[in-house]
Amino acid sequence: MDNATRTEIEAAVFRRLRDHLQAHPDVQNIDLMNLADFCRNCLAKWYRASAETRGVEIDYDEAREIVYGMPYGEYKDKHQKEAAPEQKAAFQAGEARRAEHEKALEESGKVY
Repeated sequence: MDNATRTEIEAAVFRRLRDHLQAHPDVQNIDLMNLADFCRNCLAKWYRASAETRGVEIDYDEAREIVYGMPYGEYKDKHQKEAAPEQKAAFQAGEARRAEHEKALEESGKVY
């Protein structure tokens, strides 16, 4: 497979994931973080970082609007629920693991 085709497929997969998450706002970010170590905000940060590596200026709020399908504040008001104590505890327990993973990615030199 050539690189252009691979990039098109990967972009389509991103859009499908984004659209799926937009269609399922009942899936809370904290649950995504606790189960998969990423959430909608992570996608927005990765989107922004990838844009920056290509010389495209986009701020975090713009990236979040792309991922959420609406301004973040509006999404939060409509869909975000207060996290249960158990969810918060699981999130805190995963902080070190997520930090290690991010450090390993940085050290690998991978650029997306």
